[in-house]
Amino acid sequence: MTKRTILLVEDNPDDEILVLRAFTKNKLTDEVVVARDGVEALDYLFGRENYAGRDVTALPQVVLLDLKLPKIDGLEVLRQLRAAAETKHLPVVLLTSSNEEQDRLRGYALGANSFVRKPTHFIEFADTVRMLGHYWLVLNEQAPLAGRDSARSELCEAPSS
Repeated sequence: MTKRTILLVEDNPDDEILVLRAFTKNKLTDEVVVARDGVEALDYLFGRENYAGRDVTALPQVVLLDLKLPKIDGLEVLRQLRAAAETKHLPVVLLTSSNEEQDRLRGYALGANSFVRKPTHFIEFADTVRMLGHYWLVLNEQAPLAGRDSARSELCEAPSS
């Protein structure tokens, strides 16, 4: 069985604790990797800086990405993920406190798989995280990713004429 890993990109320590508690309580994931800014998230996914030497083919099953991040914001992280062949199909859920329609529209335009507003109450927040984890880790069948399935490129190429 594949290791169920989530990348949580979150700069708010309180929200980080709530997400980690919800996943631990519901036993939905084997590992949650936390990146506290956009640069760290990209470094982790692409095996750079502190993550140099990390097996970049071992991608998380889903990225929970906040929008308002230090260094590089969540929309720029998403843009870079969609621009790279090895991460363009990686599921990304924008998990944010933003209530701005423009953020939602830009997120979907850049290829977000989902846009979820963080509830303000603890019980609702924990329940939302539980449902996200259940869907993305249990119910969802992932698209093959470049690092996981070399046959993907063969299936996606147009036949030569």
